Amino acid sequence: MGMKSKILIRASVFSRIQRGFSLVELMIAMVIGLLMALALIALFYKINRTNTEMAKTNSQIENGRFALQILAQDVTHGGFWGSYVPEFDDLTLKGTPKDAPTAVPNPCLPYSTPWTAANIANLLGIPVQVYGETPPSGAGCVTVLSANKKAGTDVLVVRYAENCVAGSGGNCDADVAGNLYFQSSYSYRSYCASGLTADAVPYILDTTGFDTLHEKDCTTAVTAKRKFISNIYYVRDYAKTVGDGIPTLMVTQFGLTGGVLAHQKALPLIEGIEGFRVMLGIDSLSKTGAAVDYTKSIAWADPSNYTTSTNRGDGVPDGDFVSCTDTTPCTVTQLTNVTVAKLYVLARSSATTSGYTDNKTYELGGSTLGPFNDGFKRHVFSTTVRVNNVAVRRDLP
Repeated sequence: MGMKSKILIRASVFSRIQRGFSLVELMIAMVIGLLMALALIALFYKINRTNTEMAKTNSQIENGRFALQILAQDVTHGGFWGSYVPEFDDLTLKGTPKDAPTAVPNPCLPYSTPWTAANIANLLGIPVQVYGETPPSGAGCVTVLSANKKAGTDVLVVRYAENCVAGSGGNCDADVAGNLYFQSSYSYRSYCASGLTADAVPYILDTTGFDTLHEKDCTTAVTAKRKFISNIYYVRDYAKTVGDGIPTLMVTQFGLTGGVLAHQKALPLIEGIEGFRVMLGIDSLSKTGAAVDYTKSIAWADPSNYTTSTNRGDGVPDGDFVSCTDTTPCTVTQLTNVTVAKLYVLARSSATTSGYTDNKTYELGGSTLGPFNDGFKRHVFSTTVRVNNVAVRRDLP
């Protein structure tokens, strides 16, 4: 084969190699590429939507559980007054108790007067209160609760003395002049050595006059004092701006601001809490089945061993749990004997879900919420909490 023929053959081969895609091949490639791109976009959208829904669900679960945790922890502390035990709940008392609550206290009663001894006895004897549609009101609450409380939700009030001693450091608040503190006696109704006298009062709840009570030796002054805690929880119908439509769990705490003792401006706790209900377990019967009666001294079934009281509670709720409503508010007798609380919260997602309609109903402590017929997802969280500082005092072997 000559040189010329070889050159021609090579040119033909190179021509075939350098030839590009035909129009049909190019169109097919473009369609395949578009299909792949669409598949990737759809996959990305699906993953992004799934991640968004998971984030909303996780936030909803976290908010619901966190709300219950805060509420349950406070209820557990309710009724803690240091070494002080109210006479009507003191199973070592001889004689008729003189401090059984006689009226349901108003947590919004202003302190400026200050509070009377009778009102203080009611406050200490009823550490857990619940209101229905109409919240408490008065100059003792800086925030007007009725102005922004979400309809169909409860109001919870919890009172106790702070667990740590004022000014002791750590997470405990500093000792602030003018604040309201609780200081209990250890020598009240105690036996004192010759020449010494037991304290005449069991506690001091005031802004001044402390360090006058004594330890069990009737001579060493008690210096530990604890901040008076009173928290009011409710659900507001907005989070930050009126009308933003984000229901929020709120709290207003009793404290000192600008020289005034009152329940201070309400603070937002957790967004997305849309429903809030509280039911109370009432310890109204003794172990023998007899009714609780604080107008008489303790009657023991067997006076020789003091193990069964016939006219005091046993720490266990009796009968059905009750709701405090405007129509049937809880009585002073019921609130005095609260030993258990059932807490319900309805948590709502932070944003709507496309294509979803919430047509379900939700049961919260005997009340039904919904259907809401919107795009928000919801879930009910509930727990049962024992008011330990009341219930444990009534426990007997």
